[in-house]
Amino acid sequence: MGLGMTLGSHLTPLARSHIVSADVVFVGVSDGLVEQWVRRMHADVRSLQAFYTDGKARRATYREMVEAMLAEVRAGRRVCGVFYGHPGVFAQAPHEAVVRAREEGFVATMEPGVSSEDCLYADLGLDPGRFGCQHFEATQFMLHRRMVDTSAWLLLWQVGIAGDLGGGRFDTDAARLGVLVDVLVRHYPLRHEAIVYRAATLPFQAPRIERMPLSALPEATLGMSDTLAIPPCRAMEADPAIRGRLAALAGES
Repeated sequence: MGLGMTLGSHLTPLARSHIVSADVVFVGVSDGLVEQWVRRMHADVRSLQAFYTDGKARRATYREMVEAMLAEVRAGRRVCGVFYGHPGVFAQAPHEAVVRAREEGFVATMEPGVSSEDCLYADLGLDPGRFGCQHFEATQFMLHRRMVDTSAWLLLWQVGIAGDLGGGRFDTDAARLGVLVDVLVRHYPLRHEAIVYRAATLPFQAPRIERMPLSALPEATLGMSDTLAIPPCRAMEADPAIRGRLAALAGES
């Protein structure tokens, strides 16, 4: 289940019903206040945060989380895993848990939630249908020569751990962010605007919306929940031939 991003505001009635009716609830959130709130809905809530350890690869952590949930499923219990935002967006353990459970013959479903992406569209006033959007995980973007359309928005997720090759870091640094800037300036001017965004997780919070030139990114203080949003730097290029063909078809009708 996805809790959504803002405490108490985004939980759907269906997600709540699954939490309340479960035999055991696993919570994969890092905020103690959010975990306490979930505990008000169920008597047996177990935190998955204990599986995180400094220096341990996140893949190993996710495997342990999945195994903990599946152990209760195999014991015949109705299990609910609860995660921030949308449980299928930048969340490996929920996907793996659903796949593994189905492979073992159990019924497993994933219910969507309000994600950081949804909040970003609202907070930045960004309509993805206007210019288009490209979404990449920050380190993956750095490691691969992706095709970047600079007439569309570019969203880099998990920029707060950009450049982590070992999968065990929970932060980034100026040197790694400098490498990210070097990759970005293949496509954008160094002075081009970038927006560091973080959705609000508590009702009294405001989202983080910090604008800066790409050149200033290495000095920015970034966290695990931050996203980098880069606006288009050029206009969309029209294709007259395709427009002509479509116009001809419109005339036929």
